[in-house]
Amino acid sequence: MIAAKYRDMLGAKSVIRELSEYATARGREIGYENVFDYSLGNPSVPAPEKFKQAMVDLLEKCDPMALHGYSPSLGIISVKEKVAESLNKRFNMSYTYKHIFMTAGAAGAISHAVRAVTVPGDEVLTFAPFFPEYHPYIDLSGAVLKVVPPNTETFQINFECFEEMLNEKVMAVLVNTPNNPSGIVYTKETLEKLAETMTKKSEEYGHDIYLISDEPYREIVFAGVEDIYVSKVYDNTISCYSYSKSLSIPGERIGYIAVNPACRDAETIVNMCGQISRGIGHNCPSSIVQLAVAEVLYETSDLSVYETNMNLLYKELTDLGFTCVKPGGTFYIFPKALEEDAKIFCQKAKNYDLILVPGDSFGCPGYFRMAYCIGTEKVERSLAALRKFVEAEYR
Repeated sequence: MIAAKYRDMLGAKSVIRELSEYATARGREIGYENVFDYSLGNPSVPAPEKFKQAMVDLLEKCDPMALHGYSPSLGIISVKEKVAESLNKRFNMSYTYKHIFMTAGAAGAISHAVRAVTVPGDEVLTFAPFFPEYHPYIDLSGAVLKVVPPNTETFQINFECFEEMLNEKVMAVLVNTPNNPSGIVYTKETLEKLAETMTKKSEEYGHDIYLISDEPYREIVFAGVEDIYVSKVYDNTISCYSYSKSLSIPGERIGYIAVNPACRDAETIVNMCGQISRGIGHNCPSSIVQLAVAEVLYETSDLSVYETNMNLLYKELTDLGFTCVKPGGTFYIFPKALEEDAKIFCQKAKNYDLILVPGDSFGCPGYFRMAYCIGTEKVERSLAALRKFVEAEYR
């Protein structure tokens, strides 16, 4: 007999992926340049030239066995040393290689982190709006994901609901800042209040509550916005990072866990991750990609296009009457739909070749996400389609 829970998931496919597939199919009919596809968060700028050169140099100069053989279970030590050093320099931390675990992207990092600090039946809290894939990351570990309702005025944390839901079964809190899908960056005040609340409840319940920080958009922060390194405000933090967005290499599937050195049992947690890998088969990420990113830890792609695109869309959306909290980072914007049912709103938008993602699966019905990681020229052309859509359907 096949596993029912995975079979049943076939009927609940990712809305984002389905819309992306629709956009691709529609593109074959009318030319993809005429489909304004805001569905998928796939970086639209090339990887840095230094990354490409690092890969070339490794292929030309290094021992093929070192490049293409298995890496150690916990990651290549020289790479982890460089990652730790870069974090220490950038954020004034005190990591060593023993606090770093190399993973297949942020997804792999979260999957390990959750299993390290929960057992089946434990609860993990996250905050709406949130990335829908958190459900399989958490729920398939045996823990249970609970979602704190959103504060739609600012998309900062709804602390009233959070404190009500932070019961003694909660072993971890999962945050994502800068946030997918809202683009909001949590303020220093928000993160400090979060840390204060978790510390108080940890003491009350007599057990640690871990903060799992999902940080793939850490480098995509816009002018005038302060981005706080989460581990600076809470000791029991496990940072989950991916180079997918900063270096525009999502296909390489490379990231890491960085366990705050001040975290209880920090080195043990990293060592446990090696054992967790044995159970989920999510181990030994690509050796050559580990070695390549170690050479470009202070580099990013040209990320400026995302702020340019955000400003174009934010102005047009607000001019058209949309309610929209201005993003502080990422390449997402999350306006309120012009009718109560965002699914219907997004279905209507498809008639204008606008591919928008309803906010229901993000825990925020009535809103929709636009992933503006597309060329600026295409964003500019999409504005006419957006105006036509609004004027025809809602004026």
